[in-house]
Amino acid sequence: MPFCRPNKNGLRGREKNESGGGGEMDYSLAAVKVVCAQLKDARNTLSQNAVTLGGILFQRAWLQGVLISSPDDDGKLLLDDGTGVIQLCLSGEFRLRPWNPGMYVMVVHKIVDLSAFPDREAMWYLEVIEAYKLFYQPLIEDFV
Repeated sequence: MPFCRPNKNGLRGREKNESGGGGEMDYSLAAVKVVCAQLKDARNTLSQNAVTLGGILFQRAWLQGVLISSPDDDGKLLLDDGTGVIQLCLSGEFRLRPWNPGMYVMVVHKIVDLSAFPDREAMWYLEVIEAYKLFYQPLIEDFV
């Protein structure tokens, strides 16, 4: 899932399709570790393929949370990370996998089931805080 952007109904994830639609992925741009609440401040850039958050340019958001719905016919499901809910759009092989409410997953271009690792949820918030302090905060302070 390259990036997420706000819309009038809340947050919605987008995924580049397998044939290259949705633009080229720039892997020199790191996936930012964020919580859903932070994504409401993401802004479009001149490029259709990236967004900015406090001056940080990115195409992929790294999220973790609990699935609160099963995929619908369009491959959409909801993820709750405790700060907000985001709609994910499944494509390709991910539409064929069993995604069930209650699963704890990591989303960073792919969706990975972390349910077998119950400590991951508690650790996730610490990882986001650490990434913010080490990497994002200095960039944001330089930006403003």
